[in-house]
Amino acid sequence: MRTRFWCFIIALLSCAACQTAGQMQSGRQAFVMGKNEEALDHFETVAKSDPGYFYRSGPFHENVWTYIGRSQYNTGRLDEARRSLEQALALDRDDYLARIYLGLTLARSGDRRAGLQEIEAGMRGLHDWLEYLTFNTRFGVYWDPNREIRNQIEKDLEAISNRNVDWPELISNAEWLGKKTEEEVDTARLDEWRQRQFRDDRFRGSGIGIGVGF
Repeated sequence: MRTRFWCFIIALLSCAACQTAGQMQSGRQAFVMGKNEEALDHFETVAKSDPGYFYRSGPFHENVWTYIGRSQYNTGRLDEARRSLEQALALDRDDYLARIYLGLTLARSGDRRAGLQEIEAGMRGLHDWLEYLTFNTRFGVYWDPNREIRNQIEKDLEAISNRNVDWPELISNAEWLGKKTEEEVDTARLDEWRQRQFRDDRFRGSGIGIGVGF
């Protein structure tokens, strides 16, 4: 009887986890397509069931509150976005997209000084993370292979360092970084899957050739 009870509990928890993951994936799909209201509904549902939920794909992870904050920012709900992004950073200080979007939110709310500090810190963190992936992990070949993201960050950081900030351009560039990084999550995962399939096909082909030769 006790064994059946625990099996039931485990099955129930697994079902709930699958539903949460499904909501998160649906939210990301809507978010990437620019359907921010729809995405926000999904993300808020996830946060209600698991406030500490992280979306993970390979080396990338992002808290649900970052997605909520970014969706709120995209729909002009700046006060709500700030609270959500601060919540995300409370859970993960190294969430570079949360930091970039907190900076954008502060800047659009009128606090450009604090906003610039957050944007700069977030950009540096994202740049260093991509550099680490490239030179220290097997994922580097799939992430930002043409250095589009890092090149843009370097240009923006140089402008900030020289105190030559064009705010409309900086805001546009930072928003592009968020969008591009999100797209890179799916592109990197697909490229890695294709490479794995290619290796598997070659391995199977080599096996057949050896068998025929003998």
